[in-house]
Amino acid sequence: MNYTKTFLSVVCPWNRDSAPSPTYKTKSTFLDPPWQPPMNQSTAHTPRGDRLIDREIKRSSNRKNMKANATTSSVKFSAEPEPEAEAEVSPSSPSISALEALSVHLISGLGLGLALLLANNVYSVNLVSHPSLTLLLISVIECPIVILLYSRHRKNREECSYLKAVGRGLVGLPVGALVNSLGAIALGAPVGTQYFLTTIYWSLMMSLFTIVPAVSVFGSSWKDWQRIFAQTNCRPIGSLDFMICLPAHGAIIGAWLGAWPMPLDWERPWQEWPICVSYGAMAGYLVAIVVSFSLILVRASFQHDKRD
Repeated sequence: MNYTKTFLSVVCPWNRDSAPSPTYKTKSTFLDPPWQPPMNQSTAHTPRGDRLIDREIKRSSNRKNMKANATTSSVKFSAEPEPEAEAEVSPSSPSISALEALSVHLISGLGLGLALLLANNVYSVNLVSHPSLTLLLISVIECPIVILLYSRHRKNREECSYLKAVGRGLVGLPVGALVNSLGAIALGAPVGTQYFLTTIYWSLMMSLFTIVPAVSVFGSSWKDWQRIFAQTNCRPIGSLDFMICLPAHGAIIGAWLGAWPMPLDWERPWQEWPICVSYGAMAGYLVAIVVSFSLILVRASFQHDKRD
């Protein structure tokens, strides 16, 4: 019996009476996520088990990084404003009511009519008989009206005073006259000493219709000039934009249409330069004033209905 116990103790040492039961130590990790499967004795101390644990930890960290990147990208995308919404929110020009627009248009139109009546009734001249003197009277009477009225609605009133806006309008008058005269000559206006004064006075009148209002309100703001005349960024969206844009385009289109009868062989006195062109410019300017005020009224009523 003693020999049997001695043999068994040598062959099977765990059957000894004093030998403790075998224990298995698991790998101690600082991260124990809920998804980690419980380790068993078969993969506790094997390289394959260590690789499986490391692989699961890497997968979990990759998933967390992917979720964090998706969250940050969605937040950035939602924070970036759309270009159209930003263009609508940004203030383009000072706000002006329909009554103020009516007063500006009405006084400008009455000033033009007063100049024609003064030339006809007081000086007994008109565009056909004395075009130079008539255009000079129109420029002299219309100049203070346009500059003083549009300077009241200047942009950035905190940085630009009323006198500064008036000074900008006075500087813009000869500059606009130069631009209009060069454009007329490029399109076929006659050049000579006998047409020199009439071309200058006509250019001053056209400058009051087109350039001076924009200079008095916006100054040298290139974005506003592009919006008003070139319409590259966006279309005119404010009441003051319509007040400047439409009369300017109306005067230019009217002058272009008025130049059509000039090359015809009708041999009429009003076909001379710049008689028919001046009549066309003034007619287009007055029609555009009516259209501008109509659009301002429609826009004001639409905004009122939208608020209600």
